[in-house]
Amino acid sequence: MLMRGLRIVLPIALFLGLIRFWEWSVLYWDIKPFILPPPSAILAVFETDGASLLGSAWTTLGTTLAAFTLAVVSGTALAALFASSRIAEAALSPYAVILQVTPIIAIAPLIIVWVGLDNAWLAVLILAWIAAFFPVLASATAGLKAVDPNLRDLFRLYRADFRQTFIRLMVPSSLPYLLAGIKTAGGLALVGAVVAEFAAASGNTNGLAWRILEAGNRLQIAKMFAALLLLAVMGVALYAILSFVEWLLLHRWHGDRRRG
Repeated sequence: MLMRGLRIVLPIALFLGLIRFWEWSVLYWDIKPFILPPPSAILAVFETDGASLLGSAWTTLGTTLAAFTLAVVSGTALAALFASSRIAEAALSPYAVILQVTPIIAIAPLIIVWVGLDNAWLAVLILAWIAAFFPVLASATAGLKAVDPNLRDLFRLYRADFRQTFIRLMVPSSLPYLLAGIKTAGGLALVGAVVAEFAAASGNTNGLAWRILEAGNRLQIAKMFAALLLLAVMGVALYAILSFVEWLLLHRWHGDRRRG
């Protein structure tokens, strides 16, 4: 209980200390607001532009969640195909690797041309899905292949077919791997959505990245920091929710999660 309390109290105390030092240092060294605004100025932005920032945050969050869901569904489905067919894995895995190693910013203009600038939201969704897809695929594939050989032999001894083996053995065994990949994919979906919005550079996307670009062009640095603060809160919240789901599913039988 003491360690759990410290894990909560220490980060909050460090954060408050850094904020206090930030506010003091800006005033003490007379740093210009267009270089580094104080935290008080950043909070004041939410009083004047809070509605637009929150609206853009909802747009980015919606794209992130949609891309994340698509990545989990498609990555898990393809991993199941890889686990059931070595031919399919040999044929398709190189293309999955290509999607992973190709920088999003490099293919963003091509995706935007294909879908059209009027459908910039679709381009952002595709690019965010590409960013989040591979961790789910790699983790799920590794988990499905990491089944205990003795348990697999036991299922064969009882003449279980592939469907029974997959549902009752392979899926439960792969769950820790899959959930770890899903946690990574959640953050990457948000990063991919923001990078894609930057690449689109269009007001049609109306996400937080567009607000950051707009504020930067007007030298509204405090507004840029406010948008970054919202992105950070979204990322931390998403990671915390996925970590809780992981604990909820694994803590009764997986030792590492039980100790956490």
